[in-house]
Amino acid sequence: MSLLQGNLEYILIATISMSIPLILASLGGVFSARSGIMALGLESMMMTGAFSAVAGSYATGSALWGVLIGMLGGALFAFLYGILCIRYKVNQVIAGVGMNLLALAATTLLTELIWGSKGSSPQVASISVELDFLKGIPLIGNIIGSQSILFLFMVIFIIVGWIILFKTVFGMRLRVVGENPKAASTMGLKVKQIKYTGVLICGVLAGLAGAYLSIDNINLFQKNMTAGRGYIAVVIAILGRYNPFYIVFSALIFGFSDALQIYLQGQGVPSQIMQTIPYFVTLFVLAFGVKHIRPPAGIGKHEDEH
Repeated sequence: MSLLQGNLEYILIATISMSIPLILASLGGVFSARSGIMALGLESMMMTGAFSAVAGSYATGSALWGVLIGMLGGALFAFLYGILCIRYKVNQVIAGVGMNLLALAATTLLTELIWGSKGSSPQVASISVELDFLKGIPLIGNIIGSQSILFLFMVIFIIVGWIILFKTVFGMRLRVVGENPKAASTMGLKVKQIKYTGVLICGVLAGLAGAYLSIDNINLFQKNMTAGRGYIAVVIAILGRYNPFYIVFSALIFGFSDALQIYLQGQGVPSQIMQTIPYFVTLFVLAFGVKHIRPPAGIGKHEDEH
């Protein structure tokens, strides 16, 4: 294999690896947005998922339990976010940013209380299992085979998510609630219950994304581990037109920018400059890529609003 081929393969492997948590989180964001709830709390759900996964793996010695507890942690913060937005009708932007700040403060405090360090936890059991049996596939075998087992779950969730949203009665009801909650209420749909379901699905998937970052990536929790990925996932959900299949292509753009900045750092380019690449891409997409994308009309609205 030539040097160019080796570098290209490394970047492609890293691109997919970096895209996995973004796809999982933005898929959750699609379900939340389709129910009429902004996904601005994604950062808090991912961070809580990352912390809970490490805490669970640390307490049980099992990476599998760590992943499940991480998903539960994400769902818990999603439920709190849902209470604020659905029951108390708090402005969803304020609620989302507030939850994100709370998650950062809470995980930092708990990291110090449990492990005596504000910066990071000790290493724990890892879920990382490469898909070696796929390496025999021509052309893409080495790229796909080098991914975590959560890559397969991500693919399954994308397909199942699309089927649920566009081919089931529940998905139709979810979309109706997201477009016009008052009309949905008039039709007899349990609007609040459907909204909570959409937000909880979002929390579970965002928690899994956080678990991937911690116990499937570096096997520990670090302060502010998500580093804005939750906000990027919100942008990906918008750019992907709230469609599970389209978000994959959007996430790969950001995954590639992340992989590229890591590769260039290894080539001696100053890290401070390279670390800004994903955020420049985010700003560029926000400025030019989402102008004509229409969100669900009922985002931020309630069934009792005219």
